[in-house]
Amino acid sequence: MSLEQYIINDIKPLSLKNKISDLKLLFKELTYSHIPIEDNTVYLGCVSETDAHCFEGSKLVSEVRYAIEGFFVRTSTNWLDVLEAFAKHDSNIMPVLNENNTYLGYYELNDIINLFNETPFFSEAGNILIIEKGIHDYSFSEISQIVESNDGKLLGAFISKMDNDLVQVTLKVGHGGLNDIMHTFRRYSYNIISGHEQDSYLENLKDRSEYLNKYLNI
Repeated sequence: MSLEQYIINDIKPLSLKNKISDLKLLFKELTYSHIPIEDNTVYLGCVSETDAHCFEGSKLVSEVRYAIEGFFVRTSTNWLDVLEAFAKHDSNIMPVLNENNTYLGYYELNDIINLFNETPFFSEAGNILIIEKGIHDYSFSEISQIVESNDGKLLGAFISKMDNDLVQVTLKVGHGGLNDIMHTFRRYSYNIISGHEQDSYLENLKDRSEYLNKYLNI
């Protein structure tokens, strides 16, 4: 998936010769968390809005050069890594450089998130299932086999949590049959953390528990 069509270049990076007051004015006019900084057309990094408001407006950007954060992505960076860069640097703007380190513009966080929302994981109809197993015991090949052996369609899967020796995997499963899939996962010693289709296994346990309580109360 090419992201170059999403590069925006309507903001010219400020230079080290600009005043902090110029940064503050730009932040006031825009909704971005960071503003790119260049030195003679060479990209240096970004200054955050939080840092800019901590400095006196009369100072030059060059005087607070230590506050410049040197993050960026390249045109060849895939969209998942771009999304990770946004999260890592807590930014809603991501500068883009080409292979020659030339500043081309930036990506906006909302555009990249919208791309994520258009993937089958979110756009296709299906059920969300969260499973858990030991970190050394699970495998994605086994997970795929379990889903597909029950006539399910695996639309996506990712590790959503790692805690000590346990891993939670979030699945998007299409074409129904979630109950059979959950039963099979249990046979393979997976714990079911969450399933968005009615889980007949748990319903049966609940019914038996209620029956037992009624029997004991006779």
